[in-house]
Amino acid sequence: MPAAESAAQPARSFGPLVTPAELAAVDARVLDIRGEAYGKGHIPGAVDAPYKLFRGPSENPGRLVTPEQIEATLQNLGVDETRPVVVVHQGSDQDDFGAAARVYWTLKSAGLTDIAILNGGMNAWAAAGLPIDTAPVTPEPTLFEVRWTDRWLATEAEIAGLAEGAGDALLLDARPPAFFEGRQSHAAAPLPGTVPGARNVPHTEWFASGTTAIAPATTAADVAARLGIEPAREVVTFCNTGHWAATEWFALSELAGLPDVKLYPESMVGYAQSGHRLENTPGLVANLLRQLRGS
Repeated sequence: MPAAESAAQPARSFGPLVTPAELAAVDARVLDIRGEAYGKGHIPGAVDAPYKLFRGPSENPGRLVTPEQIEATLQNLGVDETRPVVVVHQGSDQDDFGAAARVYWTLKSAGLTDIAILNGGMNAWAAAGLPIDTAPVTPEPTLFEVRWTDRWLATEAEIAGLAEGAGDALLLDARPPAFFEGRQSHAAAPLPGTVPGARNVPHTEWFASGTTAIAPATTAADVAARLGIEPAREVVTFCNTGHWAATEWFALSELAGLPDVKLYPESMVGYAQSGHRLENTPGLVANLLRQLRGS
């Protein structure tokens, strides 16, 4: 597999969203990331590609899977550059979209260009009355070679530097306000709170109220403008484990078309586990947890 690279990617000719009708009309490699739900009914021809294949361990779910692992996974799933790739999630709620966005981000970082997400997921496909199959699909393995790029990746060191005032990137915390304000935390995070200097823009901003389909490109651009997110400024999104933040990255980078948007995959779980200074961490809670940890 070639070494990681940071060169500009080829122009995209497909996606980033498709409707059920559009997907039905194209010969695409469909990756169904829903896990157990795949066996209960899936899009004809779709392959079983559980979300966990693209995630880290339970103690740090946002951790990057190595390019070598991604390459082996994509080869086994029958992915190559001869067919577009479409990611299918359930579409059960607005949180669910983050799984598809995280897989999309991984595919794009791996060098694929003709990629898309089925907007509304499997629920939208079923609502459109399109055919559903229950027979598992075994794809022919490919020789796809990952060309990994860090162009859309923010590292822990970069986040720590931004927290200390180095750089001008806009840090966006994509979590619900309770997490940002330190009133709630992920089970794998040792402390509640957020990265110092971050701004809270919940991932739900990118959906119309009561819908599970993400807003179209023009709406995403309008939302970014309303929120005062300047197109020319570097933006870094994070959440608890790089799930909700992937939605925000997708909305800003792929829909609104901002040129310099990055995702911090490990997000607050990884950042807090590394012992960095946090903001919005209640003093009493922090002191108690430090005592329990013996520090």
